[in-house]
Amino acid sequence: MAMSISELARGAGVGVETVRYYQRRGLLEDPRPQKTGAGGIRHYGPDEARRLRFIRSAQDAGFTLEEIGELLRLDSSDDRPRAREMARTRIAALDQQISRLRAARQSLAKLAKECAGGVDGPCPIIASFEGVG
Repeated sequence: MAMSISELARGAGVGVETVRYYQRRGLLEDPRPQKTGAGGIRHYGPDEARRLRFIRSAQDAGFTLEEIGELLRLDSSDDRPRAREMARTRIAALDQQISRLRAARQSLAKLAKECAGGVDGPCPIIASFEGVG
């Protein structure tokens, strides 16, 4: 099943320019146009769709495009130890981010409770973000 670049992009929930950007970065191949009566049209297949979904999923997990490129190269070399190391490093970074978010949530919940407690003086939420109090 051949797809145009717009069909490929739509199927992955990205824009055409995103697909082109990934091609420029070497994450996706840029297929040679097949000559038709209307000129050259690039055709994409299931392999390109699968790779594009992988890129998007890896980005959702927090990997950078450079790391995604490395993961793609590791797949072809079957270097599972390095892939595991990259995943563990990413998990550690996510754990730190989760910890910071939990602390921020606790602080904000405390400020919201304080804000509901009274009507005199500045709002504790606004004062906190302004560095007052």
